[in-house]
Amino acid sequence: MSPFLLVIGLCIRRGSPGPAIFRQTRIGRHGKPFTLYKFRTMHSGQAGSSVTAEGDSRITPLGARLRATKVDELPQLLNVLTGQMSLVGPRPEVPEYVYRWPAKERHLILSSKPGITDPVTYQLRAEETLLAGRDDPETFYIQEVLPWKARSYAAYLSRRSLTQDLVTLFRTLGALLGSERR
Repeated sequence: MSPFLLVIGLCIRRGSPGPAIFRQTRIGRHGKPFTLYKFRTMHSGQAGSSVTAEGDSRITPLGARLRATKVDELPQLLNVLTGQMSLVGPRPEVPEYVYRWPAKERHLILSSKPGITDPVTYQLRAEETLLAGRDDPETFYIQEVLPWKARSYAAYLSRRSLTQDLVTLFRTLGALLGSERR
């Protein structure tokens, strides 16, 4: 995949100034912070909310395509190779939101290694669209989406199995390839 990733990185650099890779602190297993890698999909140096709604002016044209296809997530394979993440597990969250999870769910979620995908990932594939229709996307995320995610992550972890993780991988691939619709 290296040649493909290199081409994507070069296209990002050519399309807008700044690094091709976006780095962000996320919280991993046992509450340990780590640096998550993604392809940069926004204009470099623009501050704003950690929540991104569809149509956000910070998103570059190429970034919109990378987000739609989830290709922006591929650099997280480096996080998997370094042992910070697994292929399947609850998505790692930014520190400011982890501490808003209910304590019971937070403890369970942080007992597991975070993953690139999980059942919530394909259930909320259109999260940016969901947030776009809100007056205050961040407040909606904190009050509605984040607690739902925490409950869903906890439910997934309480019945997790190798079979379920394989099904999750295949469903995620199906969603990315368009065989599963939103």
